[in-house]
Amino acid sequence: MGKADFLSPKAIANRIKSKGLQKLRWYCQMCQKQCRDENGFKCHCMSESHQRQLLLASEDPNKFMDYFSDEFKNDFIELLSRRFGTKRVHNNIIYNEYISHREHVHMNSTKWETLTDFTKWLGREGLCKVDETPKGWYVQYIDRDPETIRRQEEQARKKKQDLDDEERSAKFIEEQVRRGRGAKEVEETPVFTELKRESEEEKVAFNMGASACVAGPSKSSAALGASALKAAAAAAAATKRKDASSDTRGDKKKKSALEEIMEVKMVLFFCSSNPRRPFSRRSSRSATRLVQMEEKKRKKQSVRTDYWLQPNIVVKVVTKRLGEKYHKKKAVITEVREKYEAVVKMIDSGDKLKLDQNHVETVIPAPGKRVLILNGPHRDAEALLEGIDEKNFSATLTLESGHLKGTRVDVAYEDFSKLA
Repeated sequence: MGKADFLSPKAIANRIKSKGLQKLRWYCQMCQKQCRDENGFKCHCMSESHQRQLLLASEDPNKFMDYFSDEFKNDFIELLSRRFGTKRVHNNIIYNEYISHREHVHMNSTKWETLTDFTKWLGREGLCKVDETPKGWYVQYIDRDPETIRRQEEQARKKKQDLDDEERSAKFIEEQVRRGRGAKEVEETPVFTELKRESEEEKVAFNMGASACVAGPSKSSAALGASALKAAAAAAAATKRKDASSDTRGDKKKKSALEEIMEVKMVLFFCSSNPRRPFSRRSSRSATRLVQMEEKKRKKQSVRTDYWLQPNIVVKVVTKRLGEKYHKKKAVITEVREKYEAVVKMIDSGDKLKLDQNHVETVIPAPGKRVLILNGPHRDAEALLEGIDEKNFSATLTLESGHLKGTRVDVAYEDFSKLA
């Protein structure tokens, strides 16, 4: 009986049945023939062509096994590089896609018994990066193409050049800031000299013309001048009495001439602001209290610390020792240890890190946001950011806490940071 015609129902049925993958146990790798059932495979094994292939394979079995192993390896790596590139993929995903091709080389004809053995062999030969996880083995292709290596080196060189440019710009900006601050401190730093009198009888004179009233002389100005002179005389007498009592007791330090001048100046200011109110001991106490407050304010302004870390503020990681994952990323300080160390929580990833004060910097928010002052006379005070002065590297803040609440102050960039 002749072979069925190509368009006959039987031929079409045979082609439909042969489509797709069949059972592996009915496949002959030597003849590369797939049988549909056990009877067909048995008939094929008894055929003359199969017996001839077995005789050829028995002469040099290693030759055929190496050939099939090379075919399997080349097809597998070609699929991995073309389909997934250098991504990290589970080896089973690649294998399932590989065997979906009907004419593929079966693994039972190679020198590897299992897919795990083949994966380990790829890692030992340096063809791929392999790692074992609880979910199985993962494979990552190593691209050794000269063109790819050249392109990667060029990208790395460009990235390094960009980083060098950024670092160079940052160093230039820091140098400009340092020079600007140094010049500003030199200009604004007053020179204090000790005030000495050659004799105790020498009088100290004040020129009050600059703060005097512009209007012409009148009775009120004359009365004001008289009351001011009386107040000065009374303050001087009180100062002498205090000096005498301190000399007799010997337990208090004698006031300097500068402190006496400050007291007299504050008394004169107090009397000039209240011309109708006579000078009394209460006025003297008020003036002394004003002098003490002024002295405390001056001391507070002169106090600065070399540590500024505070909890619940937003900072930026500037160190590169932790890698690109955390460099230039923002975090929130959750805990401060020993003034110079902080435990931070990364905003984007939620990771917790322990960093030194030199590894982070302050964050300047947009105008209208709340900040915390970290150094200077208004330390620990919360404020509202009003504006930024880029020329002077400072910002205008409105205090929201403390006895100076509602006051506007200028604070340098490094002395405040955004509240979390």
